[in-house]
Amino acid sequence: MAQEFERTAVEVPGHPAPAGHYSHGIVTSGRLLFVAGQVALDENGDLVGGDDAAAQAEQVLTNLQRVIEAAGGRMADVARTTLYLTRLEDRGPVAEVRKEFFPAPAPANTLLVVSSLASPEYLVEIDAIVPLP
Repeated sequence: MAQEFERTAVEVPGHPAPAGHYSHGIVTSGRLLFVAGQVALDENGDLVGGDDAAAQAEQVLTNLQRVIEAAGGRMADVARTTLYLTRLEDRGPVAEVRKEFFPAPAPANTLLVVSSLASPEYLVEIDAIVPLP
């Protein structure tokens, strides 16, 4: 018999509502938080950073941090991230911003360079898996 898990959506004050059929974060009864890919939108849903991937990454990671903290976690708890970039040349600048948000040891990470994200204006997207206390 399969074990049933409870899933609860994370409500994040001051964060833009999901733009589609997804939750910004889900906490399971096993106390794992799965954070949806975050993009560089501010609390009003406006793009931050324009054509600057590092500036977008800072907003993306701020949004990621908000979801994690709203669920009771910390950035130091992040076990895994997936980083999506639309331009390989942004890898270095975005990596520098990531260092500001993730203390050592850094979480496991997969980097993908994709042709486009949900909007052509998005240069960076990051999702995460976080064990919670």
